[in-house]
Amino acid sequence: MKIGILGSGTVAQTLAAGFIKHGHSVTLGTRDSGKLKDFLSRNKDAKVDSVANAAKSGELLVLTVKGSAAAQVLAAAGDANLAGKTIIDTTNPIAETPPINGVLKFFTNLDRSLMEDLQDKVPSAHFVKAFNSVGAAAMVDPSFPGGKPSMFIAGNNDAAKKKVVGILDQFGWEVEDMGKAEAARAIEPLCILWCIPGFLQGSWSHAFKVLR
Repeated sequence: MKIGILGSGTVAQTLAAGFIKHGHSVTLGTRDSGKLKDFLSRNKDAKVDSVANAAKSGELLVLTVKGSAAAQVLAAAGDANLAGKTIIDTTNPIAETPPINGVLKFFTNLDRSLMEDLQDKVPSAHFVKAFNSVGAAAMVDPSFPGGKPSMFIAGNNDAAKKKVVGILDQFGWEVEDMGKAEAARAIEPLCILWCIPGFLQGSWSHAFKVLR
């Protein structure tokens, strides 16, 4: 597939490299192409363009920016370029305050997720929450002694979720579909839980797994 990645940070670069590794073509949309100089030297098949052009060219899009910037980036992408597209939403609503005893603060509450807000802003697109509850190092082809880790997803459109499940299967994940967009209210706070061992113990190499 042609993948449009909206963002240029660590998560954007990690997923872009993963998509290329697994046979997809990638265009990263950014306002600061300088941030991608080293990445492009290692991934010569990747393309860089404006956010709007990356959104326009992608058959599937990935939103990989700070939660506080997500709405602004979607606006820059343009509704016409997002309409009908599946958007993997990796964002978390992390507030601009330091963690307390390792616990991050969100600018949302448990009655409303960031993804629901984004879905309401761009109703013609199909948002699917994924990749928000694990570190970038394990996003592509994760390897753990306990087997495949679990990736929790949610979204309103079943066809869009099917596309994302296909990507996650390629990337080595066991998918746990939590249902409609409201489930993002539970999935987004997993970021807080995932980060606590990192902030308190310097341990960032873990993932969640559902056992049955």
